[in-house]
Amino acid sequence: MTLTDKAWYKSYPSDVPHDINMTEFDNLLSLFEHCCKKYADNIAFINMGHSLTYQELDLKSKAFASYCQNTLLMQPGERIALMMPNLLQYPIALFGALRAGLVVVNINPLYTPRELLHPLKDSGATAIVAVTNFGNSLQQVLADTAIKHIILTRIGDQLAAHKRTLVNFVIKYIKRMVPKYYLPSAISMRRVLTQGALQSYSRPTVLPSDIAFLQYTGGTTGIAKGAVLTHQNIISNVLQVFAHFGPRTLLDKEKAVTPLPLYHIFANTVSMMMLMFMGGQNLLITNPRDIKSFVKDLQKYPFTMLFGLNTLLNALLKTPSFRALDFSQARIVIAGGMATQKKIAAEWEALTGMTIIEGYGLTECSPVVAGGLHTQQRFQANIGVPLPSTDMRIADVNDNPLTVGEIGEIQIKGPQVMPGYWQQPQESENAFTQDGFFKTGDIGQMDDRGFFTLVDRQKDMMLVSGFNVYPSEIEEVAVLHPNIIEAAAIGIPDEIIGEKIKLFYVSDIPLSNKEIRSHCKKYLTGYKIPRLFEQRDALPKSNVGKILRKDLR
Repeated sequence: MTLTDKAWYKSYPSDVPHDINMTEFDNLLSLFEHCCKKYADNIAFINMGHSLTYQELDLKSKAFASYCQNTLLMQPGERIALMMPNLLQYPIALFGALRAGLVVVNINPLYTPRELLHPLKDSGATAIVAVTNFGNSLQQVLADTAIKHIILTRIGDQLAAHKRTLVNFVIKYIKRMVPKYYLPSAISMRRVLTQGALQSYSRPTVLPSDIAFLQYTGGTTGIAKGAVLTHQNIISNVLQVFAHFGPRTLLDKEKAVTPLPLYHIFANTVSMMMLMFMGGQNLLITNPRDIKSFVKDLQKYPFTMLFGLNTLLNALLKTPSFRALDFSQARIVIAGGMATQKKIAAEWEALTGMTIIEGYGLTECSPVVAGGLHTQQRFQANIGVPLPSTDMRIADVNDNPLTVGEIGEIQIKGPQVMPGYWQQPQESENAFTQDGFFKTGDIGQMDDRGFFTLVDRQKDMMLVSGFNVYPSEIEEVAVLHPNIIEAAAIGIPDEIIGEKIKLFYVSDIPLSNKEIRSHCKKYLTGYKIPRLFEQRDALPKSNVGKILRKDLR
């Protein structure tokens, strides 16, 4: 059964449209201009105690665009890389670049020089905006790229004058977080904005099909590929997510918290752009791994909504100062990136009263394709139903649609799905079925109401004695143990049974293998019980906090 059979209508709330209006905005420039005009006096972003209104964001991003056009002489379609954590500088540079007709290449600022080189070189980016903390990494790869223009900003550069000086001094000279670098041609972003404000801005012609982002995938199956996301792709997903979740929100009264990095497409489209479309206020967390500072920010901010994922929610629950917060205004968590575990969801909702609603998506889909219903009052262990204007189906290895309850690959069709990968025609062709569905590589199933459940990644599936075993099930059971904080399961090749299951786990006390095995026997059939165990101080995670099984392999 596929969504073209309209099974999802049985469950979809009556106040959510089944399709979105694709004619409302031609491009992201129009969407951005609409938000800044409609909500001019509202606070758009807060970071490190400093706020930026929609009107201020409008003026600063226009200045950035003007500088790119008049001084750097960049042409529409040129690629510009953004390499920074969640700072006020990010939305300024992002929307400034888009307003100049440029293509944004989001870069994880924590990349090593080796990791940094590929997206810069592959995209052909001719400009980059980076935080000075990462200037040394940029210096090491610059000669092998097409970069001609370097714009640098310091962490505190968008703060009030006295705080800016203090923050930048502490970061450089006290904490020594800025390794030495030599980039003599670099210009400061503060100078860019000052000079750009004096120059004239010319609004470019941007078509819906023009590229807005080259968003590089994590490269879990090899070299990272650049997903081509058009203006239409991103606008569609903003409108789809709003139509799906909007009835649950407070619209322009929403006070959201964004700890997930904006250079990640989920935070970019949903946490940032969807909130802007509503006129909401967004607290940007620069370093969510610093839980103590994160909670201090929350203590000053009566938040109503939080964007997160399983590992982050778990870390907050383990922090006494977080448990002491006032959650009287908190209403909803929109979670993505990885499956939320039932144990963590139950503890979270009991403590905060915030309903966790999961969304599901992929970089190639801008990214959201499905989500829990805005009407739900507690966590549901599924990924919900497709967003408006989205078809989903479960298919077998030959791309034939399967019926209700059968397990297979999740495949997607909708306006948010990318046209292909950057300069990789064969990879692009392989990513789609003959009838135009995107092949996610995720394993799932659909029930008779149209709700989808994500079983696991196809590439993470283990084959034990001829049986398919999905690591997420093992991990879900492992964390039910009162002393296991996090867990990850992988397959180890075995000549006899195909693969042995190995469990990596984080615990606050030493645990014996026998104890963990006995725990697993309560919930799992014999072939699913791990045979190998390894306790770690921490598990490897992606930039958004998703546990990386590939690194454990």
